[in-house]
Amino acid sequence: MVARALQRASSVAVIDIGSNSVRLVVYESLTRSLVTIFNEKALCGLGREVQSTGLLAKDAVDKALVALRRFRALCKIMKVGRVYAIATAAARDASNGPDFIAAAEKICGCEIQIISGPREAKLSALGVISGVHKPNGLVGDMGGGSLELVDVRGNAVRQGITLPLGGLALQDTSKDSPKRAERIVTKAFADVEQLKACAGRNFYAVGGTWRALARLHILQSGYPLKVMHGYTIPAADALSFVRRVRRFASANVLADIETITEARQPLLIYAALLLEHIIRIGKPKAIVFSTYGVREGLFYEMLSPAQRAQDGLVGAAEVMNQLHSRSARHAQELSDWSDHFVRIAKLPETEDDRRLRRVACLLSDIGWRVHPDHRGEQTLHLITNGNFGSIDHHGRAFLALCVYYRYAGFSAENEPPDIVRALVTPAQVERARLLGALFRVAHLISAAQPGVLPAARFTVQDRKMMLVFEHRLVDLVADRVGSRFKQLARLVGKSGSIVRR
Repeated sequence: MVARALQRASSVAVIDIGSNSVRLVVYESLTRSLVTIFNEKALCGLGREVQSTGLLAKDAVDKALVALRRFRALCKIMKVGRVYAIATAAARDASNGPDFIAAAEKICGCEIQIISGPREAKLSALGVISGVHKPNGLVGDMGGGSLELVDVRGNAVRQGITLPLGGLALQDTSKDSPKRAERIVTKAFADVEQLKACAGRNFYAVGGTWRALARLHILQSGYPLKVMHGYTIPAADALSFVRRVRRFASANVLADIETITEARQPLLIYAALLLEHIIRIGKPKAIVFSTYGVREGLFYEMLSPAQRAQDGLVGAAEVMNQLHSRSARHAQELSDWSDHFVRIAKLPETEDDRRLRRVACLLSDIGWRVHPDHRGEQTLHLITNGNFGSIDHHGRAFLALCVYYRYAGFSAENEPPDIVRALVTPAQVERARLLGALFRVAHLISAAQPGVLPAARFTVQDRKMMLVFEHRLVDLVADRVGSRFKQLARLVGKSGSIVRR
């Protein structure tokens, strides 16, 4: 009971009052790798008429206040430790915005920060930095009321700009005319220097309407993963796609697509229009969709410099290791043991290869509670669809294959689904098989218990690899251990044998 109370007290939540949606997200705690325990939105359309009337529409305000009452009640029953609230373009631009914010603060029971355009751009960039490994390109956060553009390179954020080009804002100012909207966008982008710096780099698309575009592209292309974060489209393919979307949206062909919410569908044409102009002017190499944005950036900014410097993927894997493995310390020992194996086997390894290998070690025992017949497929789906960032889809598939092979072995009937293998190269498949074989030896020797692997060391003589056991562990040696080790040695082109000391 004490641990549970402490966990509740450490939870944090953000109420995000946007121009299109009002959302509550509750996180388990304020850490480098945020774990979402609740997420709900209400599409209120606060920014629907702000550009033309200067006001938040009354029905939208009423709907937002109802949503906020529910969010406050949810935070109360969930015993959230600290609630933060922010508001963006619609609330800051509307003349009746202050009245709405005053009413909203009474309901929420906390101060609501009205985020300026440049600050919104910065928080979006920080969100991408928190969820993308070493980002390099232009972040574009398209909300209902505004579009923020800001350059990022690694952890560095340049000055961003905000433009009144959100989906609802474009729909409003153009009087729902895509042709007028195109003229508005062309004029607004005429002198935007940020776009020119995007050439040959990534464009990171942040925002619900752009995610709806990504969802539509996944559906139409038959892409194997349904994970939105990190979904990447080459710029040339994205340009052809958004042009098709514009044609289909004009012909109302998209109205019956169930994967897109009814409230989002009218805005797709404006999202496609914006993205088309960004690709033509900015000439990025790829469009990368990010589910990390302002909310994640807000909490990332609160972390200490040391916490921000941590690897987000490693942090997420450590949490999964703590929650699901039989021994968290064993996974750390396995990571060190695999370091030793790579050195002894003289395996070529880049910095990214090493990073993924160490993460695979942390995830190698997370399926032990599953029925033995299904551990491979269950862990494969858990990792490929995991709710974590700082990794692309190819990396997800590689990690999933490593752990899949650890559980399923290498017989023909245990080959993983083609949809996952399609995301990795043949060389990565072979590397995943090798790590899976290493894990099969390690877990068989140790039963996933700490203190065992450090007493079993690899050595190599000519074309022979040996696994040397300290005397205190010689009783662990058996035929099955020997056969698995020989299988591992064959994968690095050597014969294998067990040595007792």
